[in-house]
Amino acid sequence: MSEKLNIVMAQLNLLVGDIDGNTERIISAAKRAEAEFAADVVVFPELALTGYPPEDLLLRPSLKPRVEKALRRILEQRIDPILVIGFPKSTGEAVYNSLLLARQGEIVAEYWKQCLPNYQVFDERRYFAAGDRACTLNLKGTRIAFTICEDLWEAEPARQAKDAGAQMLVNINASPFHTAKLEERQALVCRRSMEGGFPVVYVNLLGGQDELVFDGGSMAASEGQLACQVPQFVEGLFSLEVQVDTGGACRITPQQFSASLSLEAQVYETLVLGLRDYVTKNRFSGVVLGLSGGIDSALSLAIAVDALGAARVEAVMMPFAYTSQLSLDCAERQTRTLGVEYQVIAINEIYASFLDALEQEFQGLSVDITEQNIQARARGVLLMAISNKKGLLVLTTGNKSEIAVGYSTLYGDMAGGFDVLKDVSKTLVYKLARYRNAQQADCEAIPLEVIERPPSAELAPGQLDQDSLPDYHTLDAILELYVEQDLSFESIVEKGFLEADVKRVLRLVDLNEYKRRQGPIGVRLTQRGFGRDRRYPITNGWSLGE
Repeated sequence: MSEKLNIVMAQLNLLVGDIDGNTERIISAAKRAEAEFAADVVVFPELALTGYPPEDLLLRPSLKPRVEKALRRILEQRIDPILVIGFPKSTGEAVYNSLLLARQGEIVAEYWKQCLPNYQVFDERRYFAAGDRACTLNLKGTRIAFTICEDLWEAEPARQAKDAGAQMLVNINASPFHTAKLEERQALVCRRSMEGGFPVVYVNLLGGQDELVFDGGSMAASEGQLACQVPQFVEGLFSLEVQVDTGGACRITPQQFSASLSLEAQVYETLVLGLRDYVTKNRFSGVVLGLSGGIDSALSLAIAVDALGAARVEAVMMPFAYTSQLSLDCAERQTRTLGVEYQVIAINEIYASFLDALEQEFQGLSVDITEQNIQARARGVLLMAISNKKGLLVLTTGNKSEIAVGYSTLYGDMAGGFDVLKDVSKTLVYKLARYRNAQQADCEAIPLEVIERPPSAELAPGQLDQDSLPDYHTLDAILELYVEQDLSFESIVEKGFLEADVKRVLRLVDLNEYKRRQGPIGVRLTQRGFGRDRRYPITNGWSLGE
């Protein structure tokens, strides 16, 4: 006769370093899972106690006593279901990325992560020692094994679990979003299920942490097929029913499936979640941004409103002599549509005062890009002043294409605390703008004229972006090959691009590393975003070539 095993996947949004707060959230979720779902097992994400990634907080002397206090608090609740909780385990000089299994106030088993990722945004070998053995538990006649995140990406821990007699595998995760990551996880979970001959349950973290966004999307596979997929970007407790047959063999019949999201939808939700959590978890009252009448600031404004609500967003138009009437009209119309506070502060007199002060320094020198940068820096001063006075976070609005080649002004339009479009190419900006408008047929969140007009910084008469850059389709294609795939100059040219375009773009990327180091952080979307992913020296003698 078969048994039913009820596993609750606790897809929670936790705060790095808030051990007390995370502990209370774990306790609350566990009690809910027991009361509402009659849970046998409640599974929490990787390092749930500290949040992920805790980085150098793991080196703090008070880490161990804080974690031990939190675990005592959880055990005191004497909760009946098996709790699977990720935490850092300190033993002597070593710290392990660990999970424990607790039931009715007792720790019944522990597991130490074996495979420590040390690539892209991960540097776990800096902090953790590696475990070397499987962890299994008998429950309702079946043997369940437990692993942590990267352990599933390597084959050995799953084989080890199978050799230990496991009939089901539970894997806890803090897996950040990048484009196509959900599909990669689904394929992996199905493959491990097929190889092991057992169901695999995969529970992921949710929420924004600096530039990383954890998108949830917890799931389960049985007999090599996806059997459950819970929503991305949604916090909650999700119940999973497992059938346990005679002898302990497990199977999961297809159950909860969330609708698949398009690329644009996944990216947009990632940006919204990343911005919301950065603002809220850092306790800003809201955001302020410069609205130019261009597509980047228009999209940034729409994302900000969706993340925080119109009442927490302020937009400021700062026109100059080269600002077109179309820019003024579009900016005003968008702010009325979205219902945000809107101010117009002209910079003509501010700009003139800078030139007056610099008259002697500039005597005998011709007008050049310096004067354009002064316009951008005047706007940066105004936004930072509003930020200081009102406690608002300044959003910068540069996209990845511009940031890559330095088409931005240090201490000007780069001045701010967060850039929501930092890893969004210009071509993707247009797709996201059209996607956002399509979500509300009766509300044009981003004016159509903004989407259709030629892009321009409007820092000089008749200026267009394409006067100084290749067209964005060409630029973005070259950038993807160089920045995200690390191809050489020759390899990119061989793909059919003009040698002059490639040389110019790659040179600009290399030259502007110093700017990017001083810019704000922003949401990571690709596997090689500027920031934690891509680390090149500013001072170097490397030349273009193989």
